[in-house]
Amino acid sequence: MTIREQILFIVAAIIGALLITRGLNSAPGITDSFYHMNAANQLVNGRGLTDEYLWVYIGAPDQLPAPSHLYWMPLTSLTAALGMWLLNAPGDYAAAQLPFALMLAGTAYVAFWLGQRFGGQRRHAWLAGLLTLTGGFFMRFWGMVETFAPYALVGSLCLLWMGLAIENAARPRRSLVFWGLAGAMAGLGHLTRADGVLLLVAAWAVILWPFYRAAAARQADPSPGQRWLALVVVTAAYGLVMLPWFVRNLNVVGSPLPVGGAQGIWFTEYNDLFNYPPDASPQHLFADGIGLFLQTRFDALLSNLGTLVAVEGMIVMAPLMLLALWKRRAQPFLRGFWLYALGVHLAMTVIFPFPGVRGGLFHSAAALLPWWMALGIAGLDDGVDWIAQRRRHWKPQVAKRIFSAALVVCVLFLSLSSALPRRVTGQAPRLITALQAQLPASARVMINDPAQLYYFGGWGGVVLPNEEPPVILEIARQYDVGYLVLEGVQGDQATAAPAKLASILTQPPDFLTEIEIDVAGARLYAIHE
Repeated sequence: MTIREQILFIVAAIIGALLITRGLNSAPGITDSFYHMNAANQLVNGRGLTDEYLWVYIGAPDQLPAPSHLYWMPLTSLTAALGMWLLNAPGDYAAAQLPFALMLAGTAYVAFWLGQRFGGQRRHAWLAGLLTLTGGFFMRFWGMVETFAPYALVGSLCLLWMGLAIENAARPRRSLVFWGLAGAMAGLGHLTRADGVLLLVAAWAVILWPFYRAAAARQADPSPGQRWLALVVVTAAYGLVMLPWFVRNLNVVGSPLPVGGAQGIWFTEYNDLFNYPPDASPQHLFADGIGLFLQTRFDALLSNLGTLVAVEGMIVMAPLMLLALWKRRAQPFLRGFWLYALGVHLAMTVIFPFPGVRGGLFHSAAALLPWWMALGIAGLDDGVDWIAQRRRHWKPQVAKRIFSAALVVCVLFLSLSSALPRRVTGQAPRLITALQAQLPASARVMINDPAQLYYFGGWGGVVLPNEEPPVILEIARQYDVGYLVLEGVQGDQATAAPAKLASILTQPPDFLTEIEIDVAGARLYAIHE
C-alpha cells in the first residue's frame, strides 16, 4: 500500500467522519452524552471537574455541587473540553465533537491497516476502513460526546500494538517499545471506560500465558526475564497515564478509584443502580438461593450473543469474521485481540450482566470493531476460496468483488436505517421548556434524567430513586431538592420512573403538592416538609 493511497484514505475518512458526526448529532442524545458534555462545560468554564446533580447514588457525596466522574471515567469529558478550548468555543457542541470526529477517522485507519494486514490487497484495506467508518449500529453514536469513538481508537490501537509486541519478541528492544505503547493505550482505555482495565489484563495474559512462546516463531522461547520486563513496561506505561487520575481521586474521595462501581456485580435488576442508599451485595443477590444468579447470567448470555452477531458482526459479517478468526487463531498477532474479546464478553455476561446488557458490552465492543471488519473481509475471501475449490465453474476473484460490494450495500443500509430516524437535532424537550416557565433558576429537581435537565435547563438535582415514596423526602433534605417530576405517565404508571414510585400518582404523600403543568404524560410536584 503506497503512502499516497494511505493519505487518500485518511482524507476520505476525515471527511466522512465529519459528515457522520455533524449530520447525525447536533446535541447530546442520551444520558451518557449529556453527562460528559456537562462535565466538559464545567471544566471549560473554570469550575473544574464538578457536577451540579447526581445521576446515580453509588458513591454519592454528601452535598451538591460535587466532584464529577465518581462512576464514569473522565477522558470523554476531557476530550470534549479540549475541542472547545482549542476552538475558543465554550459550550459549543460542534467544537466539542471535533476531536471525536478525528478519533473516528483514526479508528477507520486502524481498520484500513488491519485489512491490508489480513487480506494483503487494496480491496481488503478500503473495505475494512469504510465498513468501520459507517459502523452499522455504531453509526449514530460515533459522533456523540460519548465513549464510543475514543474507546474504539485507543482500544483497537492497544490490541494492535500488543500484537506487534508479540511478533517482535525475538527483538526485545523493539518488542518493549510496543509493550510501552500498548500499556499507554490501556491507560487511556481505562480513563475512557472503567472496564478498559481489561485491556491491561489482556496484556498481562499475553505476556505470561504459556502459548506466548509461539510469538517468536523459529526463535528461542522468551526467557522469564524478558517476560517480566515486558510486564513491568506495560504496567508502568499504564500507570503513568493513570497516575494523575489516581492522585485526583485520592484527594477527593480518599482512594485511587471510586469504590462503588463493583456493586454492579450484585444487582438483581438494572434499577438497583438507583437504589438509595446503594445496597447491592452478595446477600442481596443470593437471598433466595442461586436461581436468580443463574437466570440473570443466562439471560445476559443470550442478549450478549445477539450483540456479537447483530452489533459487532452487523448480522451479515458475523459468520465471516468468526470464520477468519478461527482460521487464523494460531497467529501470534491475534492473541491479544481474541483474549480481550473473550474477556470482555465474559465480564459483561458473568460479572456485570445488567450493565453489560444495558449498553456496557455495546460500548466496549467499539474497540473490537476495526478488527472484526478486517477479519470479516478476510473471511469473505476464505469462504469464497473454500467454495471455489468445490465448484470449479466459480471465478473466485469475480465472486469476491461481487460479494464485497454486496457487503458494503448491506452494512450501509443497516447503518443509515438505524441512524437517520434517530438523528439528534438539539431541540430542548417540551417538558423542559415548560419547566422554565414554572421553576426558579435556583431550583433543584428530582427527575429521571438530571443530566439532560441540566444541559437544557441549567437546574441541578438528583435522579429518581428506586425506592418507595418516603425516601424522596430523605433525599430532598440531603440535597436541598425542591421539586419532583414524573414522566411518561399513563394511567397509574410512569414509564420513566421506577415502579416503586407508582403510588405517587394515586396516593401522593403529604409532603408532595402537585403543580399544574401543560405537558402530556408529565406530573410536577413541589416537595415540602
